[in-house]
This record gives sequence, C-alpha cells and structure tokens, in this order.
Amino acid sequence: MKLLHSGKVRDIYSDRGDIILVASDRLSVFDVVLPTPVPDKGAILTALSLWWFDKVAALVPHHVISATDVPAEFAGRAVRCRKLEMLPVECVARGYLTGGGLVEYREKGTVSGIALPPGLEDGSRFPEPIFTPSSKAPKGQHDEAITFAQVEDLVGAETAARLRDLTLEVYRMGAEVTEKNGILLADTKLEFGLDASGEIVLGDEVLTPDSSRFWPAADWEPGRPQFSFDKQYAREWALSTGWDRTAPGPEVPADVVAAVRARYIEVYERITATPWR
Repeated sequence: MKLLHSGKVRDIYSDRGDIILVASDRLSVFDVVLPTPVPDKGAILTALSLWWFDKVAALVPHHVISATDVPAEFAGRAVRCRKLEMLPVECVARGYLTGGGLVEYREKGTVSGIALPPGLEDGSRFPEPIFTPSSKAPKGQHDEAITFAQVEDLVGAETAARLRDLTLEVYRMGAEVTEKNGILLADTKLEFGLDASGEIVLGDEVLTPDSSRFWPAADWEPGRPQFSFDKQYAREWALSTGWDRTAPGPEVPADVVAAVRARYIEVYERITATPWR
C-alpha cells in the first residue's frame, strides 16, 4: 500500500486500484488535531458510518466496497473504497440553529446567506432543514461558510443543485431515524466525489459524532446550549483553556478523553441499538 494523504482524522492509502480509508483515534477540533487520542474513536466512527452507508444506499451511491478486505493491522477501523475525485465543498445540512450558524444569525438574521425567521434562539428548530455549505480549507487552515452561489461557481449549477438535494435527503432520513431513538440530529457534514463515470458518490464518513451534532431529544430546550453526543464537548473544553484555535492544540486530560469516548459509544449504541463490544 501507498500512503496518499494523512488528514486530521483519516489516513488514505492506495491499494490494488482502490482506496483504503483508515479512521484513527485522533481528535480534531476547529480544524486542529489535538495531541491526545481517544481510544476506540476510529473504530466507532467506522462502525457507525458502515451502519449508515447501508441505509443511505437507497438515496445515493456510496464509495464503500468492503469493510473486511482491508489490511489486518487496520481491521475494524478501515474500509476499502472506490477511488473518487472529491468535490471541493463541505456539504452541510442544518435542522437547528447552533454553532457557527448561530453567530451569523445573531449578526445578520441569516445562515450561509439564507434569511431565517426572527426570534430564533440557540437550539431552535428551523421550519425546514437548510443547506449551508463550506469551503474545504487546506490542512492547518479553517473551513469557511460559503453561499450556494459560491458552490455553483465552484462546481457548476447542476452539480451544486444535486449536492444540495442529496445532502438534505440524507439529513432528513438520518433525522427521522435518530429521532425514533430519542436523538435529534442538529446538523451534519457530508462529502461527495465523482466516480470514473462522472456520477456523484457519497464518500468519507456519514452521520457520525465527528461530522454531526446529536442531542438527546428529551433534554432539548431552545435558548441554551444543548447536551451533545459528539465532539462539541471537546470543542467547549478546548476553548475553556484559553486556547486560540491555532496549532498546536492543548493536551487533553484523561477525564475529558473518557467523557468524549463515553458520548461516542452512547450515540453509537442508541442509534444502532447494538452494544459497543
């Protein structure tokens, strides 16, 4: 195998004409990899993604070939995938107001340039999910929110419309599934690429606590930050240290690592109704 790219969380290898996508235990917040890993994180992300890829197959083709035909040293945290030409857009769907969207809304009444009703609070549900894409920043830099018009400039009007529609379809399906299990899918990030025939294919990961915000439905209360089964806890801890969001990030104490791991396991178990090992 040949290492093609080492990302914030995943390492990409070339093997027999395919891609081996390996999820590490690295923890990334604000586009910076923190120096302390979270045990089992890569395996949890891989298992949950595979569970979701089976479900999204009816909506959009995906890149997974096999979860077993991978090198033994990566077993449980790697997938064999089709090689894609990845599109230069982070495709984000939001059903609730929070995070960076909340900051823009408070300043302008919009999220990614989309006008929203007045009076929304932190955690408010939108009338309908919205497509709020962002740029793909080089390693060490930060992704930036972009408008739909900018997506059209990057990939063309037809592809942009298809990316928006697919992202919202996957979000709606995911939100319906998680809500049945007592979890609200606040938002999620997807990545798409083109296969050899030019078809749009879902790649990377899907609906994991690294790429999504998951909130317990029973505790949802707009007007305040929500409890999250995802890496939001790590983001908040990192900011509480006074860190300025530039590399290197702070060492993560053992209790924070344990809390992040516990939240990842709980969301996996609640969504899939399967015990984690």
